[in-house]
This record gives sequence, C-alpha cells and structure tokens, in this order.
Amino acid sequence: MNDTFQTAHKAHTPRYFALLPAAGVGARMAAGHPKQYLPLSGLAMLRHTVEAFRASELIAHTYVVVSADDGYIDDVLPADLSGVTVLRCGGATRMDSVLNGLRAVAAEVSATDMILVHDAARPGLTPALITRLIDGVGEDPAGGLLALPVVDTVKRSAPAAQGVCAAATIARDGMWLAQTPQMFSYQLLLRALSSASDPNAITDDASAVELLGLTPRLIEGHPRNLKVTLPADLRIAEMYLAAGEST
Repeated sequence: MNDTFQTAHKAHTPRYFALLPAAGVGARMAAGHPKQYLPLSGLAMLRHTVEAFRASELIAHTYVVVSADDGYIDDVLPADLSGVTVLRCGGATRMDSVLNGLRAVAAEVSATDMILVHDAARPGLTPALITRLIDGVGEDPAGGLLALPVVDTVKRSAPAAQGVCAAATIARDGMWLAQTPQMFSYQLLLRALSSASDPNAITDDASAVELLGLTPRLIEGHPRNLKVTLPADLRIAEMYLAAGEST
C-alpha cells in the first residue's frame, strides 16, 4: 500500500456520507416505472432506503442521484427533507451515476471522508448494519462492503435442448455475495471509478477498487438487506420491514 495514501487517510478524522444511485429504470421488475418508487409498506422503496441513513447518527448527509428528467423524486424526497440532497446528474450506467455524484459533491466532502454507496432498491438496510460496516472497516484504507457468505451449493450452467442444465459444481469456500453499502474514501472511490475503462464491467464499486490491486474488507451483512429485482422480492422485503430491525 502506498505510504503517502495511508498517511493522508489517517491525517483527517473522516465523516461518513451516503450516496445512492437511483437513476435506473428497473426493467426486470416490469412495473411501468422505476422500481425504486414502487410502494412498499406504505412508502416508496427509495424512501425506506433513505430513512435508514437519516436514522443513523454516523451519517453526516445523504445524496441521492437521479436522472435529470426524473418526475417522481420530488414527491418521495421533498426539498425540505433534512439531511438529504437530490442530485439530478444520473448517468447511463450505475457507475456513471456514482461517478457523476462524486464529482457533484466535490466541494462538500474531503478527500478522506468516507462514501457509503448503497443501492436504492435495498430497502431493508438498518442503522445497525450501517454501524456494523463502519466499525468493521475501521481505518482500512482499502475500504469494505457488506456481503453474505455463500451457503448453498453453486452450479455452473450450460445450454440444453430445453432450458439449461447443471454442468459443474463450484466450490463455495471463500465465496461471498456482495451487498451494499460499499464504503471507500472519497479519493479512492473517485480514482477507482475514473480509471475504469469499461463501465459495463463494473458491477459494483468494490470491483473498481479491486482493479487497483486493493482488497476491500468483507463485513457480514444480513439477508434482510436484499436487492429488490423481481416482483417476488417485494413480498420478501415487506416481510423484513414488518419484522422491524433485528440485526
């Protein structure tokens, strides 16, 4: 690890900022409008996600990145909502939205402040999970992310005459399923995303950091922090929300 980078990281007591890319259209949900605005236990999904950060005493501010022509956000996150700023600079890909958001807040954060990037469609996040991530990563200059160890048998598929078939079993030892938030210093995340040559190859922020040769910490998350992708996921998310915080 670069000594200059480590020294700069420790020279400033970091603040923690949330950054939520919410410019996606949620095509797999087939809902007719972006999935982050679907109603979930009485609130839009995005509002549940934002409220987890607003309820955390560790988060200095939350930024939500939406597309320039988003017609839903003002009803979900009114301008007078404390601790939240909407940035209308969403890009064509998730990586573009995060990068645009980082550049938009450059004057508001310091290089060594920590950015927690979180999927808008993970409404099961809790303040306790946010604390677990921040405490678990600590001062590690490579940052880290919530994730779940793989417990099921993993199969590699292959095309078949009808559908697909199981072609091989993959060892699950050391395998984890990435969640969010994923937390990195502002300077590291900006550097990692700016240097990534293929936005479509960056499926999460940690993958961009890994391309720099760094190894972010894996902090065990919770199944309630699932990403709502398909219609059936809505019912699971509502179940966790109804159960309250149990992490």
